[in-house]
Amino acid sequence: MNLISEIEQSRVEFQRIRRDLHAHPELAFEERRTSETVAKILSGWDIPIHTGLAGTGVVGIIKSGSSKRAIGLRADMDALPIQEVNTFEHASRHPGKMHACGHDGHTAMLLAAAHHLQTTRNFDGTVYLIFQPAEEKGGGANRMIEDGLFERFPMESVYGIHNWPGMPLGFFGVNSGAIMASSNEFRISMKGKGSHAALPHNAIDPVAAVVQLAQSLQTILTRNKRPTDAAVMSITQVHAGDTSNVIPDTAWLGGTVRTFSIEVLDLIEQRMRELAQHIGAGFGCEVEISFKRNYPPTINHPKETAVCVEVMRDVVGAENVDADMLAPMSAEDFSFMLQARPGCYALLGNGDGGHREHGHGDGPCMLHNTSYDFNDDLLPIGASYWVRLAEKILAKGD
Repeated sequence: MNLISEIEQSRVEFQRIRRDLHAHPELAFEERRTSETVAKILSGWDIPIHTGLAGTGVVGIIKSGSSKRAIGLRADMDALPIQEVNTFEHASRHPGKMHACGHDGHTAMLLAAAHHLQTTRNFDGTVYLIFQPAEEKGGGANRMIEDGLFERFPMESVYGIHNWPGMPLGFFGVNSGAIMASSNEFRISMKGKGSHAALPHNAIDPVAAVVQLAQSLQTILTRNKRPTDAAVMSITQVHAGDTSNVIPDTAWLGGTVRTFSIEVLDLIEQRMRELAQHIGAGFGCEVEISFKRNYPPTINHPKETAVCVEVMRDVVGAENVDADMLAPMSAEDFSFMLQARPGCYALLGNGDGGHREHGHGDGPCMLHNTSYDFNDDLLPIGASYWVRLAEKILAKGD
């Protein structure tokens, strides 16, 4: 690998920062200690900072030369409401809270890159360091945008990284197009009329309607959507009744929908509403439908992605870059930033879990797992990528 030697030599320092963050996880919009830590570190390096975007967000500013060009590099900071089972020294000290997605590592990688960029200034323009709260369901990216992120810190493009367990250490995955799916949730309620279960003719049975609907919803994917358009619909909740001898008044089902395009999402929502209304009417039930669009699909921009691929190949070698990665169906609120500005979001291999120290749990080292831990070997890789990307896009003389 072609890593920056100064960053490699400072790995222990940033590993300490990362593990401190891991030991003190904070949930969405509660990242006060994390935010204060980031701000204090940046200020200690004489990097100007702005705080308070989306409540706990931090933006650092590194300027070099006279160019008006600027880019943004983003790291997320929040943890998850998970009870960590690891018992190594840097395990979570906050019951029910855990850095189970590696945002502690993302933050430390960007801090390592910030230190090098501030020290060397081998670029011409401005690098905005975006430390974002509330990626996990909170929509912190959109909140930062609503608070004026791109107006207050005008940047031509924006970039993000996420570690990816199961992918070899230091292996990059990216593509020009959808790299993450949209995240949406639905709930459909059927209101009928309850009765004694031995007298079903006196009832309007919402359970039968919900069962029929659950089966029918799957036909949207197999009969309405084009086979070449990827989408997932998972019914994850079905609720009805409290006892065996009563037909309840109401029943409902809920779940998630994931797509790589808004067009497919529009189709699925439309057909869900149509099926629910007609099936409900067929059973004599009143229907209530909630369809909540949480995060749009994360869509990389071709020009910016091509530049990122060049930098990835320079840092880890062409053999360690998949530039046509098959995108997972997970979601990411960096999608809001890529709707507002061109840019690229990439995945960086976290390995198979062999890096975990004595005291890790029995579970796999997967995202959102109680045994997860970020691989500190990624710190110099991700930081080197950030530095080289900034230096390439904002190259002196351009």
